[in-house]
Amino acid sequence: MDDRLVSLRDALVDRIPLVPAPLLEHLIAIGAIIGVFAGCFALTTLVERKALGRIQNRLGPNRVGPMGLLQPVADGLKMIFKEDIVPRDADRIVHFLAPVLLVLSALLSLAVIPFSAGLTAVDLPAGLLFFFAVSGLAELAVFMAGWSSRNKYALMGAMRAIAQMISYEIPLVLSATAVVLATGTLSLPEVARSQAGGLWNWHAATPWGIVALPIFLMAALAESNRSPFDIPEAESEIIAGHMTEYSGFKYALFFMAEYLGLFAMSGLAVTLFLGSYHAPLPFLDFVPGLFWFFGKLAVLTALFIWIRGTLPRLRTDQLMQLAWKFMLPMTLAVLLIAALTVRAGTPAGWLSGAPLLLGAWWWLGRDTADRRAKRRYRLVE
Repeated sequence: MDDRLVSLRDALVDRIPLVPAPLLEHLIAIGAIIGVFAGCFALTTLVERKALGRIQNRLGPNRVGPMGLLQPVADGLKMIFKEDIVPRDADRIVHFLAPVLLVLSALLSLAVIPFSAGLTAVDLPAGLLFFFAVSGLAELAVFMAGWSSRNKYALMGAMRAIAQMISYEIPLVLSATAVVLATGTLSLPEVARSQAGGLWNWHAATPWGIVALPIFLMAALAESNRSPFDIPEAESEIIAGHMTEYSGFKYALFFMAEYLGLFAMSGLAVTLFLGSYHAPLPFLDFVPGLFWFFGKLAVLTALFIWIRGTLPRLRTDQLMQLAWKFMLPMTLAVLLIAALTVRAGTPAGWLSGAPLLLGAWWWLGRDTADRRAKRRYRLVE
């Protein structure tokens, strides 16, 4: 199946001789990424609203189309035709560029993810470095949105978002660095190939990966501004954060960028820790790699939806405390165990790493516990 897709791409390149082959290959890859993940965005919004409705004991979308299946189409049309209102004192150019840059950042991140053998839009020797470099544009886009709106609530929300994203980007990068330490490469296709042969070869099954994966996923939630880390958009406190002065299609771009960023982070987690496009068992290798990759991507997306429906929003101080006092030291311990595993072998990594990681988890969790006195509600008593 994967070879057929590669040959189809080559056939399309050969049939259009007027366009340079490298440029045409990139255009085909860009079109495929935009088309596939735009469809995933529409489907995920429907699935998430249905799932949250089930969790909250309600129906969810059920009016537009059979069982509400056309609700994403209705939402898209509504956003396109809604009036685009820009504040009078806003910087119109920066105000317009902010959501565009945010979507561009997510799409560029997806360009280096290997979806299957030979199916990587841009195969860079330092693909992981490129991923984190372009995903860092999100902080700039959020600041542009808050500053250009000329609104104190939007600027306050942007500052909170940037503080959160920078804080959680450190454990995110360090947990991914453990994979680089173990594989010796920054190329994401090479990282994917190193996990072939079954789930026991996946990095999530290593002494350090079993802790690095949860840290990576928690940091990815914070980077995507998803619950319980959706403090920048705390509508009960500061309206809608950096998106306060956005409406219509620009607001829809912010909404889309959040999901595209979630797909990019989930895809990177699948590539780094969960075997990428490889089957969990060798006798299942006859199933196309695209199926395994998007299946794992769907599982992580469902996990994030479940978390959104079950966990409450954190306070700002709890958010920062978790990042700096717990996750950052834990990633440093993970790097130490990864180095020991590479140097002395997997058995030695388990023997030395398990006590260290469990001890660090207990001590850091104890240190970050909220020891303040519980609030007393006297009127209720």
